[in-house]
Amino acid sequence: MVLAQIAEMTAGRMWSLVGGVLGLAGVVLALVARRFALTAVGVGAAGAVIGALVVVFAKGGPGTGYGIVGGYVALVVGLAAVLVGLLRRRGVRAAGPSAG
Repeated sequence: MVLAQIAEMTAGRMWSLVGGVLGLAGVVLALVARRFALTAVGVGAAGAVIGALVVVFAKGGPGTGYGIVGGYVALVVGLAAVLVGLLRRRGVRAAGPSAG
């Protein structure tokens, strides 16, 4: 009975998973291709915002089913995607138009 309750996919867990996937996609986009750096910033920002909303609206701590741990992970990974995307974008501008 307790195991079934732990493995249940609640709305908070689902949203934190969505935010984490968006953040991870942003990091991958930023690292793989410089030309998608601005897209990576947008995707990472979306993941960070979703993670922050999950954390803000969670009514309990870890293990309560509100997805607060995943929200923090999505927030950190999303911010990392934004940072890497901005750094990569800055590198494209500094290198000039032929570095694309």
